[in-house]
Amino acid sequence: MLNIILIVVFLLLGISAQKLKFLPIDTALYLNKYLIYVVLPALALKYLPQIELVPQLALPIASAYISFGLSWLIFGYLGTRLNWKRSVTGCLIIVSGLANTSFVGFPIVQALYGDEGVKIALLIDQAGSFIIVSSIAVIVASIYSTGKKRKRDITKKILTFPPFLFFLIAMGMNINGYSFSGNFETILQVITATLTPVALTAVGLQVKINSNAFRSKFLWMGLGYKLLLIPLIIWILFKKVFLLEGLLLQVSVIETAMAPMITGSIIAITHDLEPKLASLLVGVGIPLSFVTLAIWYFLLG
Repeated sequence: MLNIILIVVFLLLGISAQKLKFLPIDTALYLNKYLIYVVLPALALKYLPQIELVPQLALPIASAYISFGLSWLIFGYLGTRLNWKRSVTGCLIIVSGLANTSFVGFPIVQALYGDEGVKIALLIDQAGSFIIVSSIAVIVASIYSTGKKRKRDITKKILTFPPFLFFLIAMGMNINGYSFSGNFETILQVITATLTPVALTAVGLQVKINSNAFRSKFLWMGLGYKLLLIPLIIWILFKKVFLLEGLLLQVSVIETAMAPMITGSIIAITHDLEPKLASLLVGVGIPLSFVTLAIWYFLLG
């Protein structure tokens, strides 16, 4: 519960800090760069080498990939069909396609389903959401932010993007059974602990909540997909088609129903994919998700 309180506090801190005139105008930009060049690589090195995949957890892990894949399919189609700006399409794909499975997800799953639920949530986050945001989301961001650049330029941009580069390094460590320990592990722990406060403060600095913002059809399309549509799809698919039940089904749906991932919004913002919309999806999505999650918990029984 403390984690949830801190999430709200740091988000409000960032929003309030917009009024502080002594802050440099590019404060949010500097915070984003710190996250991209320091924190996300540290997260990859800390968690990915230790991932262990077991067959019975394949479906819960797959929920993260299904969510992102359908987001790409649906918003990609709508963007082309309705002639949206590429930056809008890319923003919705990434931010609405990724759930906040850890910083919001872990404490909520802990409160609702206990330690056994957290074990499932941990794998959904590490083997699902984190791998996606470190790799596939970067590819999508590069595609939708490059316009008519050559494929070679897109590939170069992806391969030189720090989170993706360290994702490759971390997965190589995983394959070879190597992980960090001792002092280096402690350093990684200290760095990764700054993700939530820094990311939420950065998001808060960029959130512009006004009547016009709430009129944005893209905001409600993104949140409608994230908080309502994709959890419903996962629930029906896993229960009726794959016959999943019990704790595995409950945690899969609840994790999918979490608010948009903070890190996903940072990826979108860094690639200039509608920064205001990306921030708004997180800034509005987190408090709104507390209401929709209560509904999902009641429906799941």
